[in-house]
Amino acid sequence: MFCSVFLSLCWLMLQLAAGKLDYTSRGQGMQLQGDYTFAGFFPLHYTNEPTKGLPALVPCDQGRPNKHAFHLMQAMRFAVEEINSNSSPHHLLPGVKLGYQMYDICSNPASVLATLDLLEQQNSSGAGKAVGVIGPDSSSNTFTPAVLLGTYLIPEISYEASSEMLSNKLLYPSFFRTISSDKNQVAAMIQLLVRFDWMWIALLGSDNDYGLQGMKSLSEQASNHGICIPYQGVIPSASASTAETMRNMVENIIKTKVNTIVVFSSKTKFFGFVPFILEKNISDKVWIGTEDWSPSTLISGIPGIQTIGTVIGISVKDTSIPGFEDFEKKVVEAAMQHMSEKSNMSSSNDCLQSSDLYSLARNNFTMDQYDTSSSFNVYKAVYALAHALHETLGCDAGECHKKNLEPHELLLPLSQVRFSLGNSSVYFDANGEPPTGYDIVSWAWRGTKWSLRVVGSFTLDPITLTVDPDLIQWFGNDESKSTAPSFCSPPCPEGHKKLLTGQHACCFDCEACPEATFLNKSEPTHCQPCLPEQWAPPSSVQCLNRTVLLLDWDNPLSIALLFYLATCLLMTCSTAVILLVHLDTPVAKSAGGRTCLLMLAALTIAALSSLCHFGHPSPLACILKQPLFTISFSVCLACITVRALQVVCIFKFSSKLPPAYDRWMKKSGPEITIFLVSVTILLVSVLRVSLDTPQVSRDLDFYPDKIVLECSKTLSYGSGVELAFVSILSVLCFSFSYMGKDLPANYNEAKCVTFSLMVYMISWISFFTLYLINRDTFTMAARVFATLFSVLTFLAGYFFPKVYIIVFKPKMNTTAHFQNCIQMYTMNR
Repeated sequence: MFCSVFLSLCWLMLQLAAGKLDYTSRGQGMQLQGDYTFAGFFPLHYTNEPTKGLPALVPCDQGRPNKHAFHLMQAMRFAVEEINSNSSPHHLLPGVKLGYQMYDICSNPASVLATLDLLEQQNSSGAGKAVGVIGPDSSSNTFTPAVLLGTYLIPEISYEASSEMLSNKLLYPSFFRTISSDKNQVAAMIQLLVRFDWMWIALLGSDNDYGLQGMKSLSEQASNHGICIPYQGVIPSASASTAETMRNMVENIIKTKVNTIVVFSSKTKFFGFVPFILEKNISDKVWIGTEDWSPSTLISGIPGIQTIGTVIGISVKDTSIPGFEDFEKKVVEAAMQHMSEKSNMSSSNDCLQSSDLYSLARNNFTMDQYDTSSSFNVYKAVYALAHALHETLGCDAGECHKKNLEPHELLLPLSQVRFSLGNSSVYFDANGEPPTGYDIVSWAWRGTKWSLRVVGSFTLDPITLTVDPDLIQWFGNDESKSTAPSFCSPPCPEGHKKLLTGQHACCFDCEACPEATFLNKSEPTHCQPCLPEQWAPPSSVQCLNRTVLLLDWDNPLSIALLFYLATCLLMTCSTAVILLVHLDTPVAKSAGGRTCLLMLAALTIAALSSLCHFGHPSPLACILKQPLFTISFSVCLACITVRALQVVCIFKFSSKLPPAYDRWMKKSGPEITIFLVSVTILLVSVLRVSLDTPQVSRDLDFYPDKIVLECSKTLSYGSGVELAFVSILSVLCFSFSYMGKDLPANYNEAKCVTFSLMVYMISWISFFTLYLINRDTFTMAARVFATLFSVLTFLAGYFFPKVYIIVFKPKMNTTAHFQNCIQMYTMNR
């Protein structure tokens, strides 16, 4: 593009240097003399520029009249005459008459030529030189004029050039526009695609700056919104040499199986492409159009175009100009009265592309919504220049101070204008752009009759899209089919990550996220692990907090166990009181005498150790709960073992080991033995706790969805040593008790003690088996139950028979009864 413009510019400069261009005649009705003049660039004709070779200046009057541009030109004339007549509510320029000079810029070279004409006027001292320019229309026709005019700092306000590149103030310092930049149009298109879940699209753009820059911007941003573009094509100018290229483009669209096609094209380029779409009989597609072609009757007027599918487009906001239609009617009436078909112009003026207003007006062009909206952009541009002129001439006092004005003096006031026209606020940002949004429009057909329907809107601050699908006329009236998502692969079920299967992010297989992971919507191809304190089942989109397992005080199991504990404590205390009261009786002495009180105290401590298992574990509870039970229960077992040994020795080994037994008894052997056993288990427990201190722990591995809140080291090596010690004591206790199975009844606890030991061992084996396979609240309660059950078992097996005799069989609690039992045992032997 820049190369062709440069060549055309060189050609025009040569023509200018050779004196072959004359700038005197402008065509009837195309100019108005005034104190200050605004130039207007409008493409009043359609022409086809050469696709090969050097750029050429095609005569504009050989092309078809452009009704849209005619209305735009009329909007400028109307605005200037409204300001001159002071009929507008602004009263901008009292005592000042505005003039205008219109140029037909039917091609890029014509646009450059019109710019050179304006620049040549700047070197003259005439009062009619232009102080500002309205136009050109397209971005392609604007780049070179914007650079040239910017060099002289001549204000230029375009009404339809929307390329993002024109926002560069370093390259185009004097450029402004009343249409939004294409970056906003791209944002609106992307929001529209996301709104209807059209993620698998084809993208077409015209072979000019407008289309190429729009395509580039949209394709760069599409991936950020999950939109995939399997096919992009550039629409060339229609000619015999490009026909096959355009047919191939249509074939490629069909092959990609897209349901939605975005066309970022100027209306003239798309006009030449549509016949190839109709040739392939493409229908049931959704076409997303830009503001340049979607509201244009040039496109909607193509025969048979109603069959291509649903057309949704971006459009300049619809705003009418009061009195404008009446103004145009008067122009048509004047043209009809004017007898001259065209002013006689010398051949030396042909290059100026002058046109005859009356010849154009006789066409009596209809005005549609697209024309009205775009005309309002021209209307705003004229008023913006007039406001800047008002500020520069100091017209606030009611009269303007006319002076010899240079165009650059309008730049600063123009950048600061802020006023209202109808319901629109007019001002420019730092890039010379307006804050306007867009209407979302849809084509509506009644047979072959076309109309444009506003179905939504797009605003910039903040970026918001609103669309009512019910207002859209879907092709074939099948809304469900037309609004169906467009994708390469159907969306993954919830909690399934995407496994890409091709170069496009929209083509993928789905795989469920495994347990303990979740799918974050921001990273659809990766399952993220949950935090250690959280969990997630398969196919999750979020993590859940794990359930904390502990034996709360208010748990029903806890309340039942506390009642059980209270019962055990009541029984041990009652037994201790009864034995203490009857301590000198034969039954109490045969049970061990004062040793019984030590045993009952140990059983009480063992029962109380169960309190360490309730509620949240604390460091002190973790240290005490296992040693308390192990030490106290070992003391109890040691007492029973020593007492069983004494009984066996008295009845069975007294004659065989009299000196040893007597020496052991006389030197407090039983008490020392119990003391040594107690001290040994105490040292083992203290050493274990010191070297391998139990801590409050959270077991995150046993259950995937729960946290076991417990004390560590439950099954450590140290606890194994303690368990081995208690096991040895239990075996010795069992052995000595069993050896006395044939002793007198008053001294024979073999059955009860054996039963108690077996129940004790079975209960703890059951607990440890359960602990290895389960760590829930029930298992914690089972440990407390095993502790209390062990206490109750020994209480019932060893002490209850004694208490029963003391309370209910006092006759058996006499010395005579015991001696009689011993005599009977001796005689039987």
